[in-house]
Amino acid sequence: MNDLKNICVFCGSSDGNDTQITKVAAQLGKSFAEQNIALVYGAAKIGVMGTIAQNCLDANGKVIGIIPEFLKLKEVVHLGLTELHTTQNMHERKMMMQEMSDGFITLPGGFGTLEELFEVITWGQLGLHSKPIGLLNINGFYEDMIRLLETMVKRGFLSMTNYELLQVDDDVDRLLQKMRNFKAPEVPQWLKPDRT
Repeated sequence: MNDLKNICVFCGSSDGNDTQITKVAAQLGKSFAEQNIALVYGAAKIGVMGTIAQNCLDANGKVIGIIPEFLKLKEVVHLGLTELHTTQNMHERKMMMQEMSDGFITLPGGFGTLEELFEVITWGQLGLHSKPIGLLNINGFYEDMIRLLETMVKRGFLSMTNYELLQVDDDVDRLLQKMRNFKAPEVPQWLKPDRT
């Protein structure tokens, strides 16, 4: 059973045009507060990111923001967070997010959200961490991507073991339970350090 004290959330800095996404984002923020899970995220006050953070804070939850200096200067940063960390660049930001988190959840977003999701899955595939990775598939937002991953498995570019690194659900509580029950696969022999 994974102890999820801090969960990093990847999601859009825009609101999008589906109000169900905003509604579920607000629910996720409240759920974190109720379950004493600290939110680790990109520190923005706008979009889906801002919705999750504000709802977690409003429910007396803990929110840890991590933002690179150049975005902080553009005044998108949420200044009412429990903790705010500033990094020199995006690479440092992602590394700090990974180090501070016990698991990851991705909500709808754009290029940046997908880049963060696939990087953290790749790190898991390479055995650089063994933390659970969740995908909150709100209103079928990620159905096409899931089909693409299934095609990768069928065409031999993705193993079923690595496909199953991603825990998928459309319900907040069910997804958190899947993440708590997640057991990382054995690191392949070829990825283990050479002890000779």
